[in-house]
Amino acid sequence: MQYIHADSSTPSIRELTHQMDEDRCTLRWRWPEGVQAVYIYRTAADQPIEDEPVVSRMKLYTRDEYKANNGYHERTQDIGRWVYTVFASWMDGHEPVLIRQEDGLNRKEISTGKARIIYSIKQKSSFFQKYKTIQMRVTTEVTIHKEVLCYVKKQGSYPANKSDGTVYPFVQHFSPGKTILPIIEVGKNDFVRLFFTDGPKYGAMYELIPE
Repeated sequence: MQYIHADSSTPSIRELTHQMDEDRCTLRWRWPEGVQAVYIYRTAADQPIEDEPVVSRMKLYTRDEYKANNGYHERTQDIGRWVYTVFASWMDGHEPVLIRQEDGLNRKEISTGKARIIYSIKQKSSFFQKYKTIQMRVTTEVTIHKEVLCYVKKQGSYPANKSDGTVYPFVQHFSPGKTILPIIEVGKNDFVRLFFTDGPKYGAMYELIPE
């Protein structure tokens, strides 16, 4: 398999659209003349998008299948945002050639709803000690990568946003279900709260809910 960059002489995917019907996503597009098959690549929107994914991560879909099914259909059981890329292709001998489109017209981002992230923060302190302990618990519906969340510590009151205190990253991903994080020690007058590392980006994918 090889990739080539699209130019004025190469066939390109156009008018890529999507439609959601409960848990089924349908993609439709305008087929370039002469193209009989495409490769479809899907990845989570919060992950790097590969410009040249390996063939094992894609699905081959023919023009005949498209006509018979009136589009490309896929069950979307996972909650979140996904990016689909449709690569026009043809055979050069026994090797498929895929077209890389720089215009992005062969790429579509879809949303299957926001996944919920529920968190709680428990603190314990003793009257005569200068420090208190904090334990965070995070419950998720899907895998949450460590880059999505951070916690912020502020002295005197709870932080109002990510910039309102000292930011600390998480060191591991969150698997679906409940994750109880190791206990940390902070000053007796310190307060901690969880935030998205990028509010606009991750707020469109997830719902962060205090317990």
